[in-house]
Amino acid sequence: MITASSGRAAQHWKPFKPNRGECQLCPRHCRPKNERMGFCGVRGTVDGEIRTFNYGQSLAATEEIIETEAVNHFSPGARILSMGNVGCMMACSFCQNWETSQIKHLDYKMVRDYTPQQLVEMCLQNDIPIISWTYNDPVVWHEFVVETSRLAQKNGIKTLYKSAFYIEEEPVKELIEYIDIFSLSLKSLNEAFYQKQTRARLKPVLERIKQVAASGKHLELSQLVIPELNDSDQDIIDTINWVKKHTGKYTPLHFVAFHPAYQYTHVERTDIATLKRARELALAKGMQYVYLGNAYEEGLNNTLCQSCGATLVSRYGLHSSPQNLDNAGCCTQCGTQSAISHPDLNKNSKKQEQSIKGDLKNRLAINWSDEVQSAHILQIKSAVETDHLRIRSIQPQGSSQPILEKTLSAGLDRFIISRQSEKETGVVLSWDSDSLYHNLAVLDRAHYPTDLDLDAQTTSEHQAIFQ
Repeated sequence: MITASSGRAAQHWKPFKPNRGECQLCPRHCRPKNERMGFCGVRGTVDGEIRTFNYGQSLAATEEIIETEAVNHFSPGARILSMGNVGCMMACSFCQNWETSQIKHLDYKMVRDYTPQQLVEMCLQNDIPIISWTYNDPVVWHEFVVETSRLAQKNGIKTLYKSAFYIEEEPVKELIEYIDIFSLSLKSLNEAFYQKQTRARLKPVLERIKQVAASGKHLELSQLVIPELNDSDQDIIDTINWVKKHTGKYTPLHFVAFHPAYQYTHVERTDIATLKRARELALAKGMQYVYLGNAYEEGLNNTLCQSCGATLVSRYGLHSSPQNLDNAGCCTQCGTQSAISHPDLNKNSKKQEQSIKGDLKNRLAINWSDEVQSAHILQIKSAVETDHLRIRSIQPQGSSQPILEKTLSAGLDRFIISRQSEKETGVVLSWDSDSLYHNLAVLDRAHYPTDLDLDAQTTSEHQAIFQ
């Protein structure tokens, strides 16, 4: 039960009737009764006012790579601080992060509290150039996202918004002012699909994508390709035609493989052949940059110079390596300006990864498989009283990749590690402290893996609010 003393004043609402407000953040326009939540489970009415109950409440902050967010044309390989909260304005039957997006399934041990200042300081101390609002969906975290992004902007930190974008026009105007990169998910061009599978409507999503495209902000689009739901040639062609017409043929378009989850588990993972077929259709229709997500194959997702064909960025899975690309984003072979923005953004970061030698007493081995080719590594707080994470050796197995070190501070205790080549069979992490580290399998690049026994401890406050 929510109370007058809980929550925080929300934006984007209007009075509906005594003791009731109408939320105008997303197209649902929920009108929750007094002391009740709306559809998202994190915004509700208290004494006739809409309040937000997830301000600053988040999953554990995680250092990831910008490619995890279906962003290939903005600072390839850049380190990002990925932030996800709880609740959602949609209810997709196939949700890849249903444990946190659907409040009724939320385990409160996963919830931590952050302030905008903490997140900005975390980026500054670790030389992370981008904050990414991601995982469940940042729409329902609007007040915290805007306030933190405003502060980040003042401190020279970029912001990225990864969303299904079921949101109204006015809040998008605010986002455009403070967000640098939009990675938006278009589930389908079929209205019946949206209504049945996401419990949302298609038209508002399309209108808001067009709004961002018209703003000139960096925009990349993706579609999760789900077996038996939206993977037919016609489904793919409908998406291609809309994107080409309304955002342009140069918009990076990502077709992303699905892993069975939530209420949609009777099918297998999306076959790579289906994704390749989608790319063929897109290229035949004139789209210039088409990428395949959750696809680990050499040469599959490289970015080429449009003039001379030189490889500008080579990619394998989440790993990218800029080549033939100068700091201005021009091809070094022919001088043509590429579609890559801010290629040098990550080059000013302190070297946090370097070769390490010597015997280390503790080790953690991870073997890659067809199902798992990335993992989150987290420090278990109860094992050591420190806000300093240091893995002295990260040694790929079966490949010639260098041995690396990972150091993080300011309370950042979780990072992603990913397979870097077809030859790499796994990785061994070693360290010399008494810290304990644990790995959680990442099932796709947008997935936040959870381990309910190891994440932050719950509080009675969190349990009382999200009901």
